Formats: sequence, structure tokens, C-alpha cells
Amino acid sequence: MPYKARSESVVLKTLRLLNKRMKLTEDDQRYYQNQEKGYAGEVQFDVFTEKLQRSCYILNDLLLENNKSSFQLDSSLIFQGTFSLFEVKNFEGEYVYDAEYFKTLSGRDIQNPLDQLKRSKLLLSQLLQSLGSKLTVEAYVIFINPQFTLYQTPPDLPFILPTQLDRFMSKLDQKPSLLNQSHKNLADKLISLHQTESPYTQLPMYEYDQIKKGMTCKVCHSFSVSVVGKKVVCKECGCEEMVALAIMRNVEEFKLLFPERKITTNIIQDWCGIVPCKKTISRSLGKNLKIIGKGQWAFYE
Repeated sequence: MPYKARSESVVLKTLRLLNKRMKLTEDDQRYYQNQEKGYAGEVQFDVFTEKLQRSCYILNDLLLENNKSSFQLDSSLIFQGTFSLFEVKNFEGEYVYDAEYFKTLSGRDIQNPLDQLKRSKLLLSQLLQSLGSKLTVEAYVIFINPQFTLYQTPPDLPFILPTQLDRFMSKLDQKPSLLNQSHKNLADKLISLHQTESPYTQLPMYEYDQIKKGMTCKVCHSFSVSVVGKKVVCKECGCEEMVALAIMRNVEEFKLLFPERKITTNIIQDWCGIVPCKKTISRSLGKNLKIIGKGQWAFYE
């Protein structure tokens, strides 16, 4: 079990909602797909780390800062004498490596993952030193996708290719590792330093009037849903959900997209679209949120 579990970022959750409720530009759509693919690759690597039998602390998705510079660790393992950090890449297709570049066979340049890895390793080493840790930092780029091929790879690079992953994880599992309180203290300290908001957030600009309103199915995300009695029924996949639960699910989406807006019965009725009765909405809001104010000035938190 990971000591710090992985969760979907606010950026990814927001992009998912925007993708189904508005037309993204080509660049925004590409950015969104890269976020989805990157997260899927990290989850794939979690399967490998969670199979380790050797004692270690698994810390997923840490966003840290050192000397006013932020850096992200996709996956980290604290062993007895080493701190292993992993940059996970879900690249697909054929690539060529050279000291001067990292590119696809078609000639499209990609940021060299080694540059990012070196930066993260340096900043992490400095941070650990400031925390009094004497662990040796080991850093690797994990290419998780089995459909990935990299030509001209020097054997001394800290790149773990898909065909090498099983053997590499077996070697990790042979590390001598007796953990003590100092290892736990370090893990707890790093988790406490984790930043929830990334300075590299890139979200499209959007306004409330631009966003498509209406409930969506919780399974297939279709807008083809309707209220039938006390349930919301999807015409596409047949999924049924209690109206009260569907309302609150859509309230959470609204809060994510518009955190600065007050939640009122009127705005949620407009947002959900298919719930004709305001009492149904206000009852759901009242049961799950705290009401502030009275009458037409009331809102929920």
C-alpha cells in the first residue's frame, strides 16, 4: 500500500469537465489528452511499485519546493539507505535519442526527460540535505508504455525501457531495507511539504455563459438524461442514479469549475437543467451543505 496515494489533479478533473461542456481549442485538447495519458501511465507504474515486497515507503505524486523552485516527483520510494525517484513517461511510438535532442522518427522534438530528471534530482537532494537526511538519491526515467521504442540509447543512461521494467523492479526488491522512525519522519515531512496547487497550471479561459449546462450520466457522461420519478435515467447506457445524488454530483462539478461563485438554489437549478422542482434542489443542498443567510439572499457552503 502506498504511504501517499495518488489522486487525480484538480487540473485533470477540470479539463475533463471542460472537455464535455465546451469546445476546446486544438492546443487545449492536446494538453488535456497529454494530462490523461500521463496520469494513466503513472497509475500503470503504481501497479509495479505496489507489488514490492521489500520494506519501503511509497510516496506518489509529490509536488515540492526548494529554493523557490517547484519540482514534481511522479513516484518515490524510501528505502533504508536510498531515496529512489521516478519520472514516468507514457510515450508511445518510435523515438531517437541523442545528446543534443530527443525526438520522434518523424522529426518532432520532445523535451528530453533526462533534463527534467536531473533538475528534480538536484532539487530533491538539496531538500533532503536541508532536512538532515543522508539518503542517497537515485533517479530514473520509466518508459511505461509497451508500444514505446527508443533508438540509440546509451546503456549508462538512467532510462528504464518497457522491456527492462520487470528486471529492474526485481532488482529494487532485493535492496536491503530495514526502516526505522527516521524514515517514517522523513516520509511524513515530505507529505506535509506537498503543494496542492501547481505553479504550472495551464487551464483554458472560460466563463459561465460559455459552458454547456445540464446533468450528465455518471457512467457514460452523456447529456441524454432525464428525471423519472426519484431517479435520473440515462437514455444512452441505461444507468440510473437517485436525483438527490445526481444533484450533489453536479454541485461538485460546479464548485470545481466556479469556486468563486456562491451556490444557490437558482444557480444549481440552471446548472442541472433537468430538475424542474426548486424544492428538490434546495432539499438536497440543505441536507449536504450549510445554509448561509435567509430568503432570496441564502446560499450554501
